[in-house]
Amino acid sequence: MGLLSGMMGHASEVSIEKITKEFQPILTEDERIERAYKLIRDMLVFTNKRLILVNRQGLTGSKTDYQSIPYGSIKTYSMESAGIGDLDAELKIWLTGESAPTIKQDFRKGDNINEAYRVLSKYVLK
Repeated sequence: MGLLSGMMGHASEVSIEKITKEFQPILTEDERIERAYKLIRDMLVFTNKRLILVNRQGLTGSKTDYQSIPYGSIKTYSMESAGIGDLDAELKIWLTGESAPTIKQDFRKGDNINEAYRVLSKYVLK
C-alpha cells in the first residue's frame, strides 16, 4: 500500500535514520528531525525548530528546493481525519498573512497524520 499511497498523493512516514545524512548540512547545531513524510519525491520534514518542505525538481530529482517555515510563522493548522470509507486524512497549514492554507497534504488512513499534528502542536503552541 505504500507505493500506491505515494502515487495517489498520500504522504507516508520516512525513517529519520534514512534522511539524517541528507539533512545534516542544513540543520543547525541544536536542531534535530522529529518526523518526516514522503510524497513520491517531495517531503515534509518536521524538526524541533521548523518545518522544511522539500521539492525535488526535474526528471531525475537531482535539483532540490528546501523551503524552511519557522513554526512561529504558522498562524493556523487543521487536521481532517479519515472517516468510514475514506482512504485519506488531510493536514492544512496557514501561514501568517495568508487567507488560504499555504500547505495542504493528504496522509494515508492511520496514525501518521496524528503524529504530524502532535509535532506541529508541540512547537507552534510554545
